Amino acid sequence: MDRLDNTIRPYAWGSTTAIPRLLGVEPTGEPQAEMWMGAHPGAPSRTARGTLVEVIEADPERELGAKAVAKFGPRLPFLLKLLAAGAPLSLQVHPDLAQARQGYDDEERRGIPVDAPHRNYKDPQHKPELVCALTGFDGLCGFRDPRQAADLLDALGVDSVKPYVDLLRARPEEAALREVLTAVLTADRAETARTVAEAAAACARLGGDHAPYAEIARHYPGDPGVLAAMLLRHVRLQPGEALFLGAGVPHAYLSGLGVEIMANSDNVLRCGLTPKHVDVPELLRVVRFEAGDPGVLRPEAGPNGEEVYHTSVEEFRLSRYVLPEGAAAHDLTLDTPQILLGTAGSVRAGEHELRPGRSVFVRAGEQVELRGSGTVFRATVVV
Repeated sequence: MDRLDNTIRPYAWGSTTAIPRLLGVEPTGEPQAEMWMGAHPGAPSRTARGTLVEVIEADPERELGAKAVAKFGPRLPFLLKLLAAGAPLSLQVHPDLAQARQGYDDEERRGIPVDAPHRNYKDPQHKPELVCALTGFDGLCGFRDPRQAADLLDALGVDSVKPYVDLLRARPEEAALREVLTAVLTADRAETARTVAEAAAACARLGGDHAPYAEIARHYPGDPGVLAAMLLRHVRLQPGEALFLGAGVPHAYLSGLGVEIMANSDNVLRCGLTPKHVDVPELLRVVRFEAGDPGVLRPEAGPNGEEVYHTSVEEFRLSRYVLPEGAAAHDLTLDTPQILLGTAGSVRAGEHELRPGRSVFVRAGEQVELRGSGTVFRATVVV
């Protein structure tokens, strides 16, 4: 079992206090957005044996187990994170596996460098993800019903959004959402900036369901993503609740601290709320234009005290253990690789103490027991 030394990414949208508070350290004053746990080449976790990438490459079957290597290849197929949003993240969507492979192969053929700012596909993998709230957590997830979106926009009293309102009310669901998102993202930027300013002022005045969009506009003045965001459902998670983001679902995290797990990929197509590249034609090819319930997940009780966040994804499986004072030891031994992350209390995994923010990598087949009181998240794969 390896204790992990993890990199904290200082993205501008990160909270300056949430991750330091969890770790029990003094804030630096700089944003601390994400702490990465895993074998992503961009910021692999470090162990006493080398980086986790080096450890796995040295003997994949020993570290990951034969079943995982047969299914996913000689790599850890998930990335676990602490995510602390102090400001809204970019409005984005992820491709499915076929779209990712097609897009990656196309950009490779065209000779676009992987680190080029206009490149969409960094690898040929999909990127489903799950975020579980540790605090109150706000986000946008999936499209509203077009009629509900029309009502939200119409209440602004802004003349320049009237055409969007009319389209949302007149067209069938898929066509309505596609045409309005396309119109928002391709409109003249100067005119859109004026519309966003008027809409933001109206949202601030109206409050209620409009309030989140006023806050988004405060961080991204004039960005067309503010209008695009109003097509999406606003969700507030309570601690322990989670959101699953599948392929084609537009989403953005707005604020809060959570545990996030995803397939180990960098493929993101952005819709707005960002200064980065927005490829509108490719985005429209990938987005699923359908309204639906965001589907808030709550953990389901499993054997031996495990609480599981069930999804259809095989690259990752997230669960947690909430251990009361005096609880019996819990055997977590598996024939697949695991990362264990403490988020509350003090729990021992073998010789390692999992205080909040501490994590360990457990190779496939290694015996591991949890003892103590607190909360531990467990990340593994499905084989």
